[in-house]
Amino acid sequence: MEQLKNYLVVCDMDNTLLTAKEGIPACNLAAIRLFMAMGGRFTVATGRPPESIRAALQGLELSCPAIACGGSVLYDLHANEAVDQHFLNQESAVQAIEEAMAAFPDLGVEIMVEEGRPYVVRANQYTTAHMKDEKMGCVLCPLDQVPANWAKVVFAAHPAALFKVQQYFADKSYPGLQFVSTNFIYFEIMPEQVSKASALKELCRRELIPMEHTIVIGDYFNDLELMAAAGYSVAVGNAPPEVQNAADEVVARCTDGGVGEYLYALVKKQEGK
Repeated sequence: MEQLKNYLVVCDMDNTLLTAKEGIPACNLAAIRLFMAMGGRFTVATGRPPESIRAALQGLELSCPAIACGGSVLYDLHANEAVDQHFLNQESAVQAIEEAMAAFPDLGVEIMVEEGRPYVVRANQYTTAHMKDEKMGCVLCPLDQVPANWAKVVFAAHPAALFKVQQYFADKSYPGLQFVSTNFIYFEIMPEQVSKASALKELCRRELIPMEHTIVIGDYFNDLELMAAAGYSVAVGNAPPEVQNAADEVVARCTDGGVGEYLYALVKKQEGK
């Protein structure tokens, strides 16, 4: 293996690097700091907005901009600014939201604006838990009063109810939009052709990092495209079987410090050269 400084590790956050309830396992934090101290580069790729990323990292510094809002935003936490952004076709998004709210009266609806400021258009227990778990402040706001420049929309509901929402949109199309399942209780609207994978390619272009020198660690179906784009892919042990089968390597579960396990192995390999 080449020197660690030549590699960028990109890690999903929820149920990969951390859990909302327990935070980042201490072994993960220690291994990330050691990896970066030895020259390795580390960042995150997540559906979370920058505010939530910063809160969850517990003071951990990233080596380069974070992939935020599912890939809609590349955000430099050091400079506190977005370095690349993509927005929804707002007319199409409004149409999709209005149809969903009419068809599913209990559906929670959140809109992430620009760098991910959350506006809750319709609250339910899942949107309330989302704001609490990810330590996000939010604005309760009617749909027609949400500011412009939407990074993404999040539908939140019980898994059985959300499955019906997914079925509802399965045979529908809206200009400039794509629909992505990001969790068993979240179903999202993203800008067309925007993803964690597209954001990784842009990040590598900016940071002058060859794609073959990227390592992605993930846990869910929405990480599959990102894992396929990377030079090497790792799944944590709590990932679904399909995600584990798609990875080059499988490590321990999130709560058992799978991320730290992998990074420490890279460090030991480097030391053994």
